[in-house]
Amino acid sequence: MIDLALIGLTRFLVGGQAHWRGAEPKDGQRIYFANHSSHLDTLLIWAALPSRLRARTHPVAAADYWDRDRLRRYIAKDVLCAVLIDRSARENGRDPLEPLREALGAGGSLIIFPEGTRSDAELPGPFKSGLYHLAAQFPAVELIPVYLKNPARAFPKGALLPVPIACSVHFGGPVRISSGEDKSQFLDRARQSVVELAI
Repeated sequence: MIDLALIGLTRFLVGGQAHWRGAEPKDGQRIYFANHSSHLDTLLIWAALPSRLRARTHPVAAADYWDRDRLRRYIAKDVLCAVLIDRSARENGRDPLEPLREALGAGGSLIIFPEGTRSDAELPGPFKSGLYHLAAQFPAVELIPVYLKNPARAFPKGALLPVPIACSVHFGGPVRISSGEDKSQFLDRARQSVVELAI
């Protein structure tokens, strides 16, 4: 019930209309990757998905923020069924992508933000390498670019509540690693696929 209330509140306050351009909301395992500018981002994508897809789609979130207290932990894990990652894992000799691999291995889909952190810029910054490694290890999983319009204006950093500014969610066509394409080339092309949805 709480998940439906959050979705309803998100749609009431900021809209979040879905635009499918080059992809359809069909069954199948996917990684949705998007620009990241607001705490609204996850809810916008999640609410834009049909309920049958939402049920198996796990947002990826930073454990250092969402595991900080009981309320955030409840929203992330029990309401959104998020996969929490430890951004300091590599410093401790662990692989931060392991929880994502486990979720994909179990047949789930993911929502990720390859920039790694929020940005006030209208267009996404450089992508970190995680998307490439997941794409290489799970080639059957579709990679769907997503551009989120206006969430930073609707819910800027430091705000306690969103303001009623219309947001929209633009889904693009699938992206795959091309033959002979290296990590840097793929990440640049994946980022560009998100940028093109902003036009």
